[in-house]
Amino acid sequence: MDWKYRWKNGYRPSRDEAAKNSHLLDDSQFDNEQDRKLAEESARKYLGIPAPTLDEDQSILPHATSPNEKAQ
Repeated sequence: MDWKYRWKNGYRPSRDEAAKNSHLLDDSQFDNEQDRKLAEESARKYLGIPAPTLDEDQSILPHATSPNEKAQ
């Protein structure tokens, strides 16, 4: 299967590389941000990588109180 977009580094990234990077495709081939986002989503589907979520940079663990704070 041919891929219609140019990869960012000139080669198809591994699944690990793709999961770590937010941009997989060369930005110069897109006219606007919306086209780039759609192509990035399509590239992730092509590689079998889940799309990033809005809260993926937040911790999933609850925050513990600091030692200076007293429990109420």
